[in-house]
Amino acid sequence: MGYKVAVVGATGNVGRELLQIMAERNFPADEVVALASARSAGREVSYGEDEILVVQDLAKFDFKGTDIVLSSPGAAVSAEYSPKAAAAGAVVVDNTSHWRMDPDVPLVVPEVNPEAIAGYSKKGIIANPNCSTIQLVVAMKPLHDLAQITRCIVSTYQSVSGAGKEGMDELYNQTKGIYANQTAEQNQQKFTKQIAFNCIPHIDKFMDDGATKEEWKMMVETKKILDPAIKVHATCVRVPVFVGHGEAVTLEFANPLDEDTARKALRNAPGITVLDERVDGGYVTQTDCAGEDDVYISRLRMDPTVDSGLSMWVVSDNLRKGAALNTVQIAETLIGQYMKNAA
Repeated sequence: MGYKVAVVGATGNVGRELLQIMAERNFPADEVVALASARSAGREVSYGEDEILVVQDLAKFDFKGTDIVLSSPGAAVSAEYSPKAAAAGAVVVDNTSHWRMDPDVPLVVPEVNPEAIAGYSKKGIIANPNCSTIQLVVAMKPLHDLAQITRCIVSTYQSVSGAGKEGMDELYNQTKGIYANQTAEQNQQKFTKQIAFNCIPHIDKFMDDGATKEEWKMMVETKKILDPAIKVHATCVRVPVFVGHGEAVTLEFANPLDEDTARKALRNAPGITVLDERVDGGYVTQTDCAGEDDVYISRLRMDPTVDSGLSMWVVSDNLRKGAALNTVQIAETLIGQYMKNAA
């Protein structure tokens, strides 16, 4: 026997990806329930190649008897329903921003800090980090273990799927509209500026210090997951790409580290593929990594402006490793190390 699993937000980009990845990885579920808002109730979603699930109304669902909840609705929805699911006895793995910085909720990337999952017992909730944070800390972990990272400067190039279906629709409609002599404003609702053929240095709300909340998330989440002593400075940019986030990362270390040692450590680390050939096309782009599970690293080179520094280009599918895959991996680790099988 396996587990009863509920997927909250099953009709969204990440929710659909959750169902697909569970099926791909033969997740040990005897029963899978798709949940969403009342307006989505009755719709059908695919679970793997052959199974169709009918979406149920989250507000009417009784979580009693549910073992695991994989949650990816909005933050406000998670704030209301994740505690209800936990109170009914389920363990919630939540992909929203609401629980990430709660001191009683572990924030987990299985390749980086799987031991933190043990803290789920406090509230029955485990948080999945921000998509851009996940790929960053996966790349940082083996290097931090080697030479102790003291400072990280990162510029992100984030795809529109990170803003949901509305973001993807806006890029598509604006691009098509511009070729049909429409103004960008005629198809602009989600983003603050034209996204087609443009880059927008603004993701989430502005904060008092001039950073955006997305940039703040990358800083505080990296500290919580990896090491509170690491100084992180991020600039987050939305780019006209449908799926896949890119990051230009420069790291400074407390201890000496040479390029060959760094490259070997990255190649041997779980969840990382190094593809770094110094020829035309010898690197991975966002479109290359779409649909893939690993975090890809290219353009690895020493930073000559500091005593011990390294720069690299990091890309990953933000809907898979940046969201759904990491959520499923957390649940798999939870089952393997902390939960008794339902049998």
